[in-house]
Amino acid sequence: MESEAMDRRAALGRLAAGAAVLAAGSMITEGEAMAAKGQSDFYDKDGKFLAERALEAYYAMMHRYGYTISEGLKKSIWAVDFGLGRFEDVGMAGIFWWNDLQYRYFGHDIFLLPGQMIPEHKHVKTDIAPPKMEAWHTRSGWVRLFSDAPATPGAEGFIPASELKFTTCRACQEHHVGEVTGLNRPEAWHFMVAGPDGAIVTEYATYHDGKALRFTDPGIKF
Repeated sequence: MESEAMDRRAALGRLAAGAAVLAAGSMITEGEAMAAKGQSDFYDKDGKFLAERALEAYYAMMHRYGYTISEGLKKSIWAVDFGLGRFEDVGMAGIFWWNDLQYRYFGHDIFLLPGQMIPEHKHVKTDIAPPKMEAWHTRSGWVRLFSDAPATPGAEGFIPASELKFTTCRACQEHHVGEVTGLNRPEAWHFMVAGPDGAIVTEYATYHDGKALRFTDPGIKF
């Protein structure tokens, strides 16, 4: 696990270098190329999350994986730290390609930097939709999927230390390119953590109602 942490730091360094290469190609600015160096680079002096700077780190990862950065993606992509101020540990970028309430289907791409975690959550029934069901298709890199099934020995060692007290899931599986896995049941707690090179994951799901999200960490603002 120590070597994995070292791999993660090396990967973040590569993303910083990749952002610099993109900057040299006039795709991003010199200042934005500073992204991915450390926690403080994603926040201003008052602690405000710098989403645009964070996106440059994701663009560097996309570039490395050969993922097309279209103008349509740039207009719709978002990055969040879930209001926690721990972006290197907890955060993501995403784009909702489709979210149809009438016919209840949804398409989403998830982007995670090395070792980054989507916080533990579930989707409950709302007045307009049943509990969201979803499946994840790893496209680049790899992730660990966590669920509320029987515990996997050593699973806690793969969760960022800052998030241990806010998680209950201890069933863990590595999920590599080309693999597809679905949520085990409606309203099940779940989360994912990227491997040391980050990850791009496509999600196929029923309609996503933001009001249905429930997190185990009470400090999340999303």
